[in-house]
Amino acid sequence: MPRAGLTADRLVAAAADLADEAGYENVTLSALARRFGVKDASLYAHVRGLHDLRTRMALLAGGELIDRIAAAVAGRSGKEALAAFAGAYREYALTHPGRYAAAQLRLDQTLVADSPALRRTAEVTYGLLRAYGLEEPDLTDAVRLLRSTFHGYCALEAAGAFGAPREVEASWARTIDALHIALVNWPRGQAR
Repeated sequence: MPRAGLTADRLVAAAADLADEAGYENVTLSALARRFGVKDASLYAHVRGLHDLRTRMALLAGGELIDRIAAAVAGRSGKEALAAFAGAYREYALTHPGRYAAAQLRLDQTLVADSPALRRTAEVTYGLLRAYGLEEPDLTDAVRLLRSTFHGYCALEAAGAFGAPREVEASWARTIDALHIALVNWPRGQAR
């Protein structure tokens, strides 16, 4: 019988909090059970195991991230939308490192298709890039450029790896400028 008060949603939210506090790699069923003062076995009434828990964390984090991005880009276009998108992405990655790490989990494509939050992610991201006149296969390439740039920058910043005396914010602004120029001048019709 499920323990009173424990639900899958509560467990996932607590796991996401634990990930932010202690690191994504330290989220285990045992650590989560300790947080609730229950035995590990009690959690199996709500999640199928660690992979299921991490998948649910990825969906939660992905939904939170796209909600922030969508709110930031609402009513904006072009470079202003790109900067808002990037800023919301960076803020989430830096203030919620465990959740952000969870959002990087590669999910089964059928699960992605069934997730309103992940469909919304595609809609918002593709909407931003279509404003630059991009269509497939350029959309996929541009998404990969943005994601790898944002992720790499955030990972390096979070690790304190930017040691040059130049202010990180100044470099971030130049990164957005460079991405905007790249998107405006995207080499169309050169698919290989």
